[in-house]
Amino acid sequence: MTHPRTFPFRAARFARASRGEQGATLVETALSMVILLTVIFGVFEICLAVYTYHFISEAAREGTRYAIVRGAQCSGFASACPASSTDVQTYVKGIGFPGIDPSKMTVLPVWSSYTSGGNCPASPAPCNTPGNLITITVQYNFPLAIPFIPAKTLAMSSTSSMVISQ
Repeated sequence: MTHPRTFPFRAARFARASRGEQGATLVETALSMVILLTVIFGVFEICLAVYTYHFISEAAREGTRYAIVRGAQCSGFASACPASSTDVQTYVKGIGFPGIDPSKMTVLPVWSSYTSGGNCPASPAPCNTPGNLITITVQYNFPLAIPFIPAKTLAMSSTSSMVISQ
């Protein structure tokens, strides 16, 4: 059992010590919140980058699909028959995926002879025939901005290849 005289002295000593720590709690909370919010916003940005990469890969597949049905022997399309390099680039940039800035996107279609593997000129003249290969590479510069971390640009790239059918 404590002596009745020592109890008030201990309480006063505890009160004096706790008054000095109130400011420290505020500083600790502020530092913890800065770190926590940086991590949370960093996770959001990385998720947005993965989302963007998904749509960049889908844009490459869509562009390849567009090109394989518009080969040298295509018919039934009002325009872009046969598809040229400019037609494919315009189509892919015009898809309009949400959150994707077409001005940061580069589309590179390459026609090649499927049997020999040699590249053809950018115009679809000799290699845009059925049985040859179209390869489309889509590149995108994703601006990565996380608070308190220097801004960076992630260069994303996706490639898709298919055999021309028409």
